[in-house]
Amino acid sequence: MDVSIEQIKELREATGAGVLDAKKALVAADGNFDKAVDALREKGLARAAKRADREANEGVIEMYSHLGQRVGVMLELNSETDFVARNEMFQNVAHDIALHVAAMAPEYLSREEVPQEDLDREIEVLRAQAEKEGKPEHIIEKIVAGRLDKFYKDTVLLEQPFVKDEEITVQDLINNAISVLGENIILRRYVRYELGEALE
Repeated sequence: MDVSIEQIKELREATGAGVLDAKKALVAADGNFDKAVDALREKGLARAAKRADREANEGVIEMYSHLGQRVGVMLELNSETDFVARNEMFQNVAHDIALHVAAMAPEYLSREEVPQEDLDREIEVLRAQAEKEGKPEHIIEKIVAGRLDKFYKDTVLLEQPFVKDEEITVQDLINNAISVLGENIILRRYVRYELGEALE
């Protein structure tokens, strides 16, 4: 059975599950949303959403140097307890995210961190492109919204396809760790340096 992208997106937002897990659950449930949610809960992937409000003040500062020490990344990944922060899986996730940041150079951590003026400028450019392509006025907003999603996937760290497995996003990587380790995990902040880049 085929399931729509909208169904997958809705299930992901409700459960915090990854794209592939959400799709598999929907296919197995013949498109029944409630059955798919139940299946994901049984697998433990929906636990991430329940833990999102819990305090996460422990964790690690991960440092990564890439390309002959020409690119460096430092980030803070938080967990609820020091016990989980010392866990090998948690530390591997921190390392993998730092590697991803070095390779993909995201501009923002999350959608919420995109400055409004940058967003307004991008929307203006996308609308002008759609108008130049001769798209009808009544569908331009839908086109802009779709292209804006691509802008987020290109520039927002948590929404980028993970460099080591493009079937999942960086947020999916974190959610999977939450479901296994049983604690809230938050990517608090990151910084990326590249040798010779201009200072603002």
